[in-house]
Amino acid sequence: MADSLGRVLVVDDDEVIRQLIAVNLQLEGFEVDTAVDGLDCLERVRDVAPDVITLDVMMPRLDGWETAVKLREDPETAGIRVVMITARAQDRDVVRGREIGVDAYVTKPFDPNELIRTVRDLASGNRPV
Repeated sequence: MADSLGRVLVVDDDEVIRQLIAVNLQLEGFEVDTAVDGLDCLERVRDVAPDVITLDVMMPRLDGWETAVKLREDPETAGIRVVMITARAQDRDVVRGREIGVDAYVTKPFDPNELIRTVRDLASGNRPV
């Protein structure tokens, strides 16, 4: 896929949502890999080498918050852009995410076009508004 817009690692424990995000991004021209939770993400991130990671907040084994912290603490993964996909985008969650270094939020239920725009902006080096 020579014209790929970038590589995205989609992390969500809900298979339906994981596939929905993956298909939408693939149709847009992204290369997509998936992980079922935070631990799976951390195990795969070096092999996948994504430009962007979409992270669900509520997951078993390792939630999105802790996964984001671990990504930011590791010099090899600290620069990967992170989009939190969450039903919880209250002010305190956004503040917590900023403190961790989350780049963007998309609230569930999400508009696939909004998600694509956000991921495209981050993959191209821009920060979404």
